[in-house]
Amino acid sequence: MDPIATPPSASPPPRGIAPAPSSGVAEVFIPYKNGPALTAYYLGIFSLICGALLGIPALILGIKGLKIAKERPEAKGGAHAWTGVILGSLTTLVSLVVVAAVLIAMASNR
Repeated sequence: MDPIATPPSASPPPRGIAPAPSSGVAEVFIPYKNGPALTAYYLGIFSLICGALLGIPALILGIKGLKIAKERPEAKGGAHAWTGVILGSLTTLVSLVVVAAVLIAMASNR
């Protein structure tokens, strides 16, 4: 048997169970072909809790995800990438403002 040859097709599903569609609803809403965009989305959401710790990677991966979505439109993920960029930027900015305010408050108490 040739290891490079295509694998044999999977056995058909049991009677009464329809096979999974090749382009389902999940594939439309989840950009599984654009990993950086999807990762940026989740990091952006969780950066609302952790701040700049996750905001900076969300921003970087969001930009990378936008590039992939532009170069390969079939990969999709533009909205997920934008969500990562926007949330990552906002949480990083807010975190920096909070740190600056704390440092200024500490310096003025001396």
